[in-house]
Amino acid sequence: MSGANETPQDLDGGKPQRGIQSLDSTGRLLGALVAAGRPLPLRDLALAAGMPAAKAFPHLVSLQKTGLLARDAAGNYLCGPLALELGLIALQRLSPTREAEPEVIELAGTTGLSVAMAVLGPLGPTVVRLEESARPQHVSLRVGTVLSLVHTAIGRTVAAHLPANVLAGLLQNDALRMAGAAADQVLGPGGELAPTYAGRLAQVRAARLDNALSHPVPGIDTLAAPVFDHTGSLALVIAVMGSSGSFDSSTEGTTAALVRQAAARLSWRFGAPQAV
Repeated sequence: MSGANETPQDLDGGKPQRGIQSLDSTGRLLGALVAAGRPLPLRDLALAAGMPAAKAFPHLVSLQKTGLLARDAAGNYLCGPLALELGLIALQRLSPTREAEPEVIELAGTTGLSVAMAVLGPLGPTVVRLEESARPQHVSLRVGTVLSLVHTAIGRTVAAHLPANVLAGLLQNDALRMAGAAADQVLGPGGELAPTYAGRLAQVRAARLDNALSHPVPGIDTLAAPVFDHTGSLALVIAVMGSSGSFDSSTEGTTAALVRQAAARLSWRFGAPQAV
């Protein structure tokens, strides 16, 4: 019996298997609807899939019968109940940290830099994965390190995407984290954020990136980007780190673009809304 993980190439000694051509066309229609991100009428959906409407229509009828597609009151095609159930099953099985692992390794290989992955843990932004660079460099991060929400790029990236009340609570104990700040440095008497800190977080949200230049670790620069889940909430942060001057650590440089692209791919993989 064939294994569950066998690919079409595996089933015939490495030779590509012949599929059902009509299903390939059906798949193009589903892919076009996903790419559009909204319900589409027959003409627009067929055009996006690169086929005549007369050819697309029978496929769409079958997709409706199986529940993969449905139609709204205006006659536009959208995801059906079976598609929604499949999506929910996929989301339930999704582990952001596990799914991000290949991206972390690829980013380290592409940039030649160390790459960290962090999530918001009970104590604050916590490093859960570290792919070391082949180049010798002193990066004082280890798996389990809890980072400041104020003085680190990873921490500020987390802070920029937290609800105000959650952030205010976490800042009360920032002094206990790596390179932490006293609460009164960033919080006013009423719990409001200090203007300078609030402004920096706004910049992080707008740029989808933050950098730390030779701070808190002298001689080490960091670029960090947020990754979002299907609810639009922060799932994790990925960051590259390297010796100051050994790479472009500006927020608009080549390395920053690579970090943003990796984060965007992961956000897409986790089903993040396009507007996030």
